[in-house]
Amino acid sequence: MQVLSQIAGVTAMNLRAIPQRAAASAVAVIGIAGVVLIIVAVLSVAQGFRRTLELAGSDRVAIVLRGNATAEMESLFSEEQVQIIEEAPAIAKGAHGPIVSAELFTSADQPKRSNGGPANAPLRGIERGGALTREHFELIAGRMFTPGRYEVIVGRQAERTLSGLEVGRTARWGNIDWHVVGEFADGGSVAESEIWTDARVLQGAYSRGDSFQTVRVLLPSAASLASFKGELAHDPRLDVSVYTERQFYAEQARMIAAIVRGAGTVLALLMGVGAVFGALNTLYAAVAARSTEIATLRALGFGASAVIVSVLAEALLLALLGGALGAACAYLAFDGFEASTLNYASFSQVSFAFAVTPALIAGGIGYALLLGFLGGLFPAIHAARLPIIEGLREG
Repeated sequence: MQVLSQIAGVTAMNLRAIPQRAAASAVAVIGIAGVVLIIVAVLSVAQGFRRTLELAGSDRVAIVLRGNATAEMESLFSEEQVQIIEEAPAIAKGAHGPIVSAELFTSADQPKRSNGGPANAPLRGIERGGALTREHFELIAGRMFTPGRYEVIVGRQAERTLSGLEVGRTARWGNIDWHVVGEFADGGSVAESEIWTDARVLQGAYSRGDSFQTVRVLLPSAASLASFKGELAHDPRLDVSVYTERQFYAEQARMIAAIVRGAGTVLALLMGVGAVFGALNTLYAAVAARSTEIATLRALGFGASAVIVSVLAEALLLALLGGALGAACAYLAFDGFEASTLNYASFSQVSFAFAVTPALIAGGIGYALLLGFLGGLFPAIHAARLPIIEGLREG
């Protein structure tokens, strides 16, 4: 009990003295805040990208690719193969028959709104069932494109980030003028970064013959996936991979998330070293300024543990303040911030919003506390080992 009371008394006294070292303490707080701000901001890119892709995910929608293909750019189907897939019994039916969309994916050069620089705008050809295989599809301006014509509808995010795609405008890709006749939303999913047109028109415009890359299928229920996969797997005319839409986009998100997390980890380590040295300098200076006080306490019978805990408590408090400040700044500055990046699975632009999640904030503050502990550990040990006579003489 005596040891605990000593620790509590010395720690309280040390913390009350922090305002007397306001300038030095502020340096440590701001340094750690800067680290947390940058780390949380970088990692929020991966969270935002993953959230955008996962918003497109549905367990009722199946995406069929050629066997062993993991991305649309790697897949290829002939019209005969598409017809075989469309005849599978385990497909939801609509007014016009099975709800299926054989699709073609490419990109078109379109300048960015921000700086006029080039961007690979995702250009997708869909069939009649294409909109029905997106659960949150909503036409928010204009009208649907007319099959057989050089008309497109533009996703909300594509219209925001790329110039010249407003309803009523005309975009020239290759030797063809494409008329923008509508704008759509899809619940904030990756589809909002795309431009859609009739798949048959896109085949002719890009000399793709009668080929497709993916087949999207609406299932009666999520439980129908096993039956649908089994039907295709047992057909000797096909060699396909079948994913739920959720699985497909989660796999795409994993790649960019791994890249960003790797970069964020390296950045965290490099910046963390600087923050630790900043905390070390601050706390060593604090120990030096309190050397007489510490020696006096030791002469009065206070143990080394009380001194160590008091210095560490100061370090952790400064780190907590820095972590909270950095996380708050990251949230206010970056949460919901809209940007675009390259989707490495399709080599086209995708728009997304940064997502500063509670888990990122907690992780940033936890990292700040780790930096504070490392920055306070050696000064704390130094303070505990400070010779009593030497400290009293300095006084």
